[in-house]
Amino acid sequence: MSGERILVVDDEERMLQLLDKLLTGEGYEVRTASNAGDALRILGETDYNLVISDVRMPGMDGMSLLRSLSEQGSAAAVIMMTAYASVTAAVEAIQAGAFDYLTKPFKIDEMLLAVRQSLETHHLRREVKSLREEVHARYGLDNIIGKSKAITQVFDMVKRIAKTQSTILIEGKSGTGKELVAKALHFHSKRNEMPFVAVNCSAIPETLMESELFGHTKGSFTGAVSNHKGLFEEADGGTLFLDEVGEVPTSIQVKMLRALQEREIRRIGGRENISIDVRVIAATNRNLEEMVKEGTFREDLYYRLNVIPILLPELRERSEDVILLADHFVRKFCGQNGVPVKKISKTALERLMEYRWPGNVRELENVIERTVALSEGEVIDLDDIPPTINGGGGSVPRIGSDMSLDEIERLHIESVLRRVGGHQIRASGVLGIDRRTLYRKLIKYGLKPASEDRDSAVK
Repeated sequence: MSGERILVVDDEERMLQLLDKLLTGEGYEVRTASNAGDALRILGETDYNLVISDVRMPGMDGMSLLRSLSEQGSAAAVIMMTAYASVTAAVEAIQAGAFDYLTKPFKIDEMLLAVRQSLETHHLRREVKSLREEVHARYGLDNIIGKSKAITQVFDMVKRIAKTQSTILIEGKSGTGKELVAKALHFHSKRNEMPFVAVNCSAIPETLMESELFGHTKGSFTGAVSNHKGLFEEADGGTLFLDEVGEVPTSIQVKMLRALQEREIRRIGGRENISIDVRVIAATNRNLEEMVKEGTFREDLYYRLNVIPILLPELRERSEDVILLADHFVRKFCGQNGVPVKKISKTALERLMEYRWPGNVRELENVIERTVALSEGEVIDLDDIPPTINGGGGSVPRIGSDMSLDEIERLHIESVLRRVGGHQIRASGVLGIDRRTLYRKLIKYGLKPASEDRDSAVK
């Protein structure tokens, strides 16, 4: 902790000299002030990590100095010291924001311990503040790029409903940014200091889903060697994001409904109900209303989830945002690769805007990352864009073609499968969809699925 800046404030010259010598000997950078007015002036000129102040001083006393620092939003930790200690005064100082309250005469070891602990706490608070600012910057609305009418309507909706406690259903195709919106809702809500727990329901095997969501008790089944908290419990006080909720088996849907209705869950093998305070945000790329009609999704659960719906537009519906997004991703990946920011030529931008983007924003991000990595010049030109985008090598037809969207998507999936040698896992990653969704599309379009053996080889 050496090198930390400490300001000592006391009207007794001997105390200033003592602490100056003691703390300087420990490697701290020390400055002294004989009154609170001088201390405030010094603090206005330089940041200090710690202030050690006497309580009783002529003019502004130590408690007034402490309150003034708190009002000014000072990040410095504060230790108060006095020869006239009382429990009431100590409690008042701690409530006003002091880290510690020492009685004169104090022991040297006592003072040094208080200094070390206050500086450690100061750094932890700064780190927590910095992390929170980083998280809010990363998941705030400013991180969702776009100015089209379609996306600004989403912004307006998020701002209106973030502070509510209502359950939200986000609908949109794969790659439209459903989790990004869910995180923005959480970090603009009153629960933003509590956990945000995300789960991709399509990635959990049906046999494990109940345990993952609701937990289990020790010995409740083979392999249950200890009690296990489910994700509903993990998210207590915060937000649980159920991505691809349409993939939840009907056997689990009834238990999910109870959790939403009763605000309580029961672990597998448990005998007691556990109360939970969780805001649920669900997301799906499937049509849950059609699934209700087909009998594959419970109607009562659908209405419980669909309290406030948000429909995310596909990228082809907000083509004017392609330029903004492409520029954002170029800057992002140039920064990650440590190269100067590249420009995108006019012809390349025009082609990017003409493309239908069946994989939506995730596909655009994937394309820009690849292009930045492989392009050699300062300008990204048409030749730098992958053949599937710029019109060659099994490209998806441009706007103006007489082909349907399904035909365009089928051709794009075929092209990606060829590029990855038929591996479904790799293809789903490139397309920005989960493997089960890809498999359904292969069946839908009559494409021959890659063999399990080949996929297993790349796991």
